Amino acid sequence: MSPSNADVLRGFSPRTREWFTRSFAEPTPAQVQAWPAIASGDHVLISAPTGSGKTLAAFLWGIDRLLREHESPPSEQAGQPPPPAVSLVYVSPLKALSYDVERNLRAPIRGIGAEISVAVRTGDTPQRERQAMLRRAPDILITTPESLYLMLTGRAQALFAGARWCIIDEIHAVAATKRGAHLALTLERLVGAADQELQRIGLSATQKPLEEIGRFLVGPKRSCRIIDSGVRKQLDLKI
Repeated sequence: MSPSNADVLRGFSPRTREWFTRSFAEPTPAQVQAWPAIASGDHVLISAPTGSGKTLAAFLWGIDRLLREHESPPSEQAGQPPPPAVSLVYVSPLKALSYDVERNLRAPIRGIGAEISVAVRTGDTPQRERQAMLRRAPDILITTPESLYLMLTGRAQALFAGARWCIIDEIHAVAATKRGAHLALTLERLVGAADQELQRIGLSATQKPLEEIGRFLVGPKRSCRIIDSGVRKQLDLKI
């Protein structure tokens, strides 16, 4: 691994670094560019082709932060556990992709040895599982735009009080659609439900104009750092 790539991993905990170096030869260009940007707390749009490691680029920083917190939990009053809360929200416009991502997250979580819970909430989620989430929220919630909207307009809204990160995958597929406009409103609802401003991380195929997709990701009043790691295709996008 080159010295510059090794520097990128220094921001992670020893357990995360050990897992990554054991599993991969070196970070991909998308990861090398994205991790410092995500670590800074900026809203980030990652544009890279399939197979570039952009999904792990988006998730690994949040997984590592949750690992650190689980290793050093805050003191609890009178033995009372903290209220259930989702920390990281992943939104995919494709229901099938949600289940693929849930399966793919098992490797880093198990490899790092983190006690991080992950759950999927879509229109196919059984009622008993939905009720279980109200009692014990997952650390990471994988969902669709429509299911996230329903959660934010019902009792489940309280689960997002501690949300800190929101990853929107395949954002180019919805940015120029009515579904995308609805998602933009849902993201603002999510911000309202959280106790703090969420860091937004968008994942896009190599399409342009990336600046417009970035503006869709964060809204008109926030800035967005764009990580461009691929050849772009033209996208007719008007907001």
